[in-house]
Amino acid sequence: MSPVGAIVRKELHTYFVSPVAYVVAFVFLLLTGLLSFLAIATTSNRSMQLLRAQGDLPNLNLNEFVFRPVFYNMAVVLLLVVPILTMRLLAEEKKLKTMELLVTSPVTITDIVVGKFVAALTVLAGMLALSAVAPVALAPFAEFRWPPILTGYLGVLLMGGLFLSAGLLGSSLTENQIIAVILSFGALLLFWLFGWAGQVFDGTALGKVLSYLSPLDHFEQLVKGLVETKDLVYFIAGIIFTLFLTHRVIESQRWR
Repeated sequence: MSPVGAIVRKELHTYFVSPVAYVVAFVFLLLTGLLSFLAIATTSNRSMQLLRAQGDLPNLNLNEFVFRPVFYNMAVVLLLVVPILTMRLLAEEKKLKTMELLVTSPVTITDIVVGKFVAALTVLAGMLALSAVAPVALAPFAEFRWPPILTGYLGVLLMGGLFLSAGLLGSSLTENQIIAVILSFGALLLFWLFGWAGQVFDGTALGKVLSYLSPLDHFEQLVKGLVETKDLVYFIAGIIFTLFLTHRVIESQRWR
């Protein structure tokens, strides 16, 4: 087994022998399920109102009125649960004094960073797969387009990957898991606010830069079913850059 594979296996074992993964998955699926139900109920009520007003059953776009809001809500829920998912990845190693042993073992720092990131991403992908029960269950009873749903899930996965990399960076800066959560949430909230700041400075060069740095604009395109290279490059480059910063933090601490 490769060093990265060994680290992934160890981290997944740690996730599932502790309550962390189960609690995070439960909260994520509970909130996502509740928000999905509310979106479906709202669309159903709107359809009944239009039926009474027009005398004919309207043809509502479920992708727009149900699934698109659900994907946006998923991103908000990830903003809350990802810091909890990543808080122990490196902070616990430091607290237990196993970080020195890990960095002096026959694995590189890159193996450590990539392995821990892939393990957390695997847990997130499993949570998203479980949430896909909703559209599958709805398919026999309603008509909607699958491509925007698949690209929406791709957008959530990429957004989650960016959040996980930021959370891993926060975990590398401290040995206190509570501080790691606060740092991670602060970084994610900063990402989130870039879009709002871009609107404030709309029409200026600064506004364009801030809008591009915001994950929301790129995420929105994927939720709409538009897969463009610039959006994929944004998320992949953001993940790689944040993992690189994590690598540099660990390397700087190694020589202290």
